[in-house]
Amino acid sequence: MTTFDRVKKLADQRKLSLKELALKLNMGSNIIYKWKTQIPTTENLQKVADYFNVSTDYLLGRTDDPIPEKKDSKSQMYFRMNGEGLTKEEILELEQDLEDFMEIRRQRFLDRKNKG
Repeated sequence: MTTFDRVKKLADQRKLSLKELALKLNMGSNIIYKWKTQIPTTENLQKVADYFNVSTDYLLGRTDDPIPEKKDSKSQMYFRMNGEGLTKEEILELEQDLEDFMEIRRQRFLDRKNKG
């Protein structure tokens, strides 16, 4: 599957035309169609990857896993997949809240384990 095919598939999943996607990302309206025969610029490729919360490696066909394996916490992975419409600051705040909650729950489990 080519870069164009992967971007088309992601856009289709969100019911977006490639023209709409390009305009949302402040790119030329037909730029993505050119990716059928041309290599995208790094800047445009990164814009698309950020928009869909996937890696550039996925868009380039270097991996079939859209979300790269990193040492991200589960909260980071969640917000990478579901953070559309949120600013980076809002995502960071929500991630911290979720991590705080997970730490509280972990501590409760440990306390119960140590009592019993």
